[in-house]
Amino acid sequence: MAFTLSGDDACRTTFPTPIPDPYWVAFSPSASQLIHLELDASGLPLDSSWLEVLAGNQLKTSSYVFSNPVATAYSGHQFGVWAGQLGDGRAILLGEIAGQELQLKGAGKTQYSRMGDGRAVLRSSIREFLCSEAMHALGIPTSRALSVVGSDMPVRRETIETAAVCARLAPSFLRVGHFEHYAASQNQVRVKELADLLIQEHYPDCLSSKDPYLELFKQICIRNAELVAQWQAVGFCHGVLNSDNISAIGITLDYGPFGFLDEFQIDHICNHSDQAGRYTYHRQPQIMHWNMACLASAFIPLLENQYSVENAEDILRDALEIFPKSYATTWQSLFRRKLGFAIDHENDIKLVERLLQAMHDSRVDYTTLFRKLSDIKKKDSVEEIALRGEFIDRVSIDQWLSDYLLRLQMELDDDATRKIKMDGVNPKFILRNHLAQEAINKAQQHDYAEIKTLLNILSRPFDDQPQHEKYAIAPPKDLQKVDVSCSS
Repeated sequence: MAFTLSGDDACRTTFPTPIPDPYWVAFSPSASQLIHLELDASGLPLDSSWLEVLAGNQLKTSSYVFSNPVATAYSGHQFGVWAGQLGDGRAILLGEIAGQELQLKGAGKTQYSRMGDGRAVLRSSIREFLCSEAMHALGIPTSRALSVVGSDMPVRRETIETAAVCARLAPSFLRVGHFEHYAASQNQVRVKELADLLIQEHYPDCLSSKDPYLELFKQICIRNAELVAQWQAVGFCHGVLNSDNISAIGITLDYGPFGFLDEFQIDHICNHSDQAGRYTYHRQPQIMHWNMACLASAFIPLLENQYSVENAEDILRDALEIFPKSYATTWQSLFRRKLGFAIDHENDIKLVERLLQAMHDSRVDYTTLFRKLSDIKKKDSVEEIALRGEFIDRVSIDQWLSDYLLRLQMELDDDATRKIKMDGVNPKFILRNHLAQEAINKAQQHDYAEIKTLLNILSRPFDDQPQHEKYAIAPPKDLQKVDVSCSS
C-alpha cells in the first residue's frame, strides 16, 4: 500500500539489480495461493518466467507486468535512539497482486542503501523464509515468504557468502517508521495521506468513529499488543524491535536475529548484537509499547486540527493505555488455554507465573514442557507425572503440580477433550535454531531437500507427525547456542 503514495519524498522508482544464473532454493506453495499462482507437479510456478522475476532479473511474467518497482523512505528509533532517515535499503516493492504487496529482499541497491550493498545472503534468506511460513502455520500474523532464489554470486558479510533474494508478501509493508519519517520532517500532508490510506485499506471501521485518526491509533496499538502476546505464548523472540521494524497493520516483519526459546530463560537474548539486552524475551511487550509511544508522537499532527497540541498529546497518551490492557487480556487468555483452562479462575495467572518461574530456574525446554502438559490426567498423582523430573527444585514443582491437578478438577472437559484443545495451542514443532542451521549448512552445499522437509513439518506444527519425532526433540547443549546477529 505504501508504494501508492505520490511524490519523490514518499517512494522512488527502483529497479532490481540482476543476479547471475539464478536457481530455486525454496518455494512456498501455501504462500503462492495468496496470489493465485498455477504450480507444476513439483510445486513450482508453471510459468517459468517467475524465477527471473523473483530473482530481480526481469519485471514481467506472462500474466503480470511490474512497471513501477519502488523503494520507500522511512525513519525510526534503533535500539532506543533516533536514527533519522532509513528506508528500504535492500527491499524493492514490485507491486500488488490480489491484494498482496510483493517485495524482493536482497535484489540490489536502492536510494536508501546508504553504505550497504542491497543484497541478502543465502543464510538469512532461508531463515526468513522458514520462519515466515512457520509463524503463519502457528496462527500468528506475519508477512509471508513466497520464495528464495539463489545465485553463486559472492557477497561479503563476516565472511564471503552467496547471494539470495527472498520474495515476501504482505497486505501492507507500512511501518511505524513511515509515520515517524514524515512527522519528523513536519510533512503533515504526507502523515495524513498515510493515515487515510491505512484506514481505507486496512481499518475501514475507523471511518465510523467521531475521530478516525485517534481510533486508528488505538487499533494499531491493539493489533500489536495482541501480536506480541502471541509471540510470548509460543516463545518467539524477534531480536530487533526497532520502530522501523514494527508493522502498522500488526504483523510480524523483518526476520533477522530472531529465535524461538529452547531452554526457558525469561531474559533470553536472541541477538548477540543486543549487548544491553534491550530486546530480551521478557521485555518485548514493554518495547512494543514504547514503539507505540513513538507512533503516538507521529500522530500528533493528525489531531492538531481538532485539538490543541497539548490536548492532542494528552489524548494520545491516554489512548496508549489501551496497549497494556489489550496485551494483558490476550496474554492471560492464551496462557489459560495453554494450561487447558476453559473456565477463568482468579488464581490462574499466579499459577502460570509460578510455572514460568520454575521453568526459568530449571532451564526447562519451553515448547516440550507445554506440549507434555496435555498428557496429565485429572486423577494422576503427582509422583506419576513424568515431567516433574525435568525440574531441579522437586519440592517446588511437586507443589505446583498438586495445585494444577486441583485446578483441573474445576474443568468440565474430560481428559481426552482437554488434550485435543491443549495440543491445538501448544505446538510440537517450532523452527529451532539448530534445525534452521542444519538446513542452511546443506543448502550451502546446494542440497535444498532439508528446507522442503522443514517447511512441510512446520506447516503442521500442532500435529503429532510421529515420523518426524526427531524434529520435536530439544537440542543437546552443544547445539543450543547458534549465534545470530543483525547481519542475519
